[in-house]
Amino acid sequence: MMYGWPETDESKKMLLEQVSSFATKEIAPKAKELDETGRFPTELVKQLAEMGLMGVMVDEKWGGSGMDAVSYAMVMEEVAAACASTAVIMSVNNSLACWPIETYGTDELKKRVLTPLAKGEKLGCFALSEPGAGSDPGGLTCTATKVPGGYKIRGTKNWITNGKEADYCVLFATTDKTKGYKGILTVVVDTKSEGFKVAKLEDKLGINASSTAQLFFDDVFVPETNLLSKEGDGLKIALSTLDGGRIGIASQALGIARCALNASKKFAIEREQFGAPIAKLQAIQWHIADMATRLQGARLLTWHAAKLKDQGLPYTKEAAMAKLAASEAAMWIATKAIQVHGGYGYTKEYVVERNFRDAKITEIYEGTSEIQRLVIASQEFGKY
Repeated sequence: MMYGWPETDESKKMLLEQVSSFATKEIAPKAKELDETGRFPTELVKQLAEMGLMGVMVDEKWGGSGMDAVSYAMVMEEVAAACASTAVIMSVNNSLACWPIETYGTDELKKRVLTPLAKGEKLGCFALSEPGAGSDPGGLTCTATKVPGGYKIRGTKNWITNGKEADYCVLFATTDKTKGYKGILTVVVDTKSEGFKVAKLEDKLGINASSTAQLFFDDVFVPETNLLSKEGDGLKIALSTLDGGRIGIASQALGIARCALNASKKFAIEREQFGAPIAKLQAIQWHIADMATRLQGARLLTWHAAKLKDQGLPYTKEAAMAKLAASEAAMWIATKAIQVHGGYGYTKEYVVERNFRDAKITEIYEGTSEIQRLVIASQEFGKY
């Protein structure tokens, strides 16, 4: 296959070719404008939905495409290579909204909420981080207070991708702040509910066409039918959801890195210095060789984590490894890509400038690189 995939899976090949063509012809030509204006790509999200890519792994009976995690990783890379913003919108809906609802929700909730999310008729977001609780979910201050028929949510959530446009929010709140991790509850919030407000939109370095919002909940009522966990079980849902989400962000990082690498190869062939293309210079060749090697190594780690997920095997450590390797490879490759381009790479005329800005966030969201290292180390040591 295109990237050395060891299997001869015709369905994957056809899917990849279809998504690659769409990404090249429809998404990539709009990426620069989307980055510059910060416009949400409504038309592209609609087209992704029509292709079944807003619910890639969701069972067909709930409106999804019923594909596996490896296919998801592949199509995420394709979309991200064209536009990282569009890719993360798709990733959050798939990994952080659809997956926990399908895995932990009731059939009634799946029919009512999951199905329109998987079909792309509605959009989802995931609200764990808060102004004072990013990497430490035990420090949540957003509260869920039991009332007749459900809970009332009060508090603030930060850094929420899709926060402005989302119709449903998978939210984590504490029922008792003194219980720390053991007090966390998971609910699905309808953003049309009274008391919900988008309080602020972040002005970001990159991924500008996807919204990153601060959300405010002022006694927002959530019915019991929208619960995903019992009181105290929310952390388990958060961590298991983030495991899968890290495969999505790793794949996004791969796409960004691939775009930077391909742009660098093209530039090196076309750019002449000292009477010949700079691709003939050993210094440039070594840059390209190192970029390609880091990209493929991260890709194989990502596919390995996805394969374990498909086989129903533990993949927490492997997902963290994939996310760590792919995000750091993306940042490194994007940096080298600017070096290959020289002064041109520092201008907005060339795509590598955007790749550089987009790559950085992959080292931060859905668990920083430092958190990934903690996860990996804890898995390596186990109980000792």
